Amino acid sequence: MKLRSLAVAAVLLSLTGGLAACGEASTAQPAAGTKLAVVATTTQVADFARIIGGDRVAVTQILKPNIDPHDYEPTPADLTAIGAATVLVKSGVGVEGWLDATVGSAGFKGTLVDASTGVKIRQGEGDEEKTGDPHIWHDPRNAKLMAQNIEKAFAAAATADAAAFAEHLAGYSAKLDALDANIAAKIAKLPASDRKLVTNHDAFGYYIDRYQLEFVGSIIPSFDTSAELSAKDIDDIVAKIRQTGAKAVFSESSLPPKTAEAIARQAGVKVVAGEDALYGDTLGPEGSAGDTYLKMMEHNTDTIVKAIGG
Repeated sequence: MKLRSLAVAAVLLSLTGGLAACGEASTAQPAAGTKLAVVATTTQVADFARIIGGDRVAVTQILKPNIDPHDYEPTPADLTAIGAATVLVKSGVGVEGWLDATVGSAGFKGTLVDASTGVKIRQGEGDEEKTGDPHIWHDPRNAKLMAQNIEKAFAAAATADAAAFAEHLAGYSAKLDALDANIAAKIAKLPASDRKLVTNHDAFGYYIDRYQLEFVGSIIPSFDTSAELSAKDIDDIVAKIRQTGAKAVFSESSLPPKTAEAIARQAGVKVVAGEDALYGDTLGPEGSAGDTYLKMMEHNTDTIVKAIGG
């Protein structure tokens, strides 16, 4: 995937006419009455950026809803937006494997914000041990840290609006605390023997750790949805479902549901898909049950509780 990202970036560079190489970060402040130009990579950090920035920032979101961030291929428009941005926000932990080459080609001279700074990263196995689990937003406490990192960068880039950014952060942090408490209360009502989760891929580790669920397994046993699925993987997850008594297989909004449906049938359990699918790697489109981070977390929790608590 890394080699392909480099190749894509090279093509985009030729399409945009050869932008300047990435230089030192600019310290220039936006002119009075001008919004801070922000580019955010994933749907989650774009949501945080809009909330923290409010009407003081103009956010360009690279990844669209229900688009898998692991295997994204940047466009010429992405290069143009990044090259013109004052602040670039990434989720981090390797989820945007395509970003480094893209930034280098875009001639970005602003501030790059790694929203994962300060987050305790879950470790993986094999090759994934090097980077860890990138799905940090599934714990609201991590989302709170991500929002803080964004606020700090915005305040430095537009000092005249620092008080407004701090006010927005305080209000949003309170909502994240309330969300965390609400999810914990809902999960706590489930019998311990029912708290078993089977998902499309290994995207919910932080959620599982935070709310004391039992991870039975995933259809794609990897943090990355582009990992190949073998017949043995399918046999293993079916066996685990039967052995543990898990009640459901949860599909994800950004992945095709066919494999989840087939495994659920083979294991003799229900599949949760369609509008009820979990939001794993991405928020949902406008008007959906997952079009903001807060709504996404509420939807996932209510869906899980309903499916395994019956």
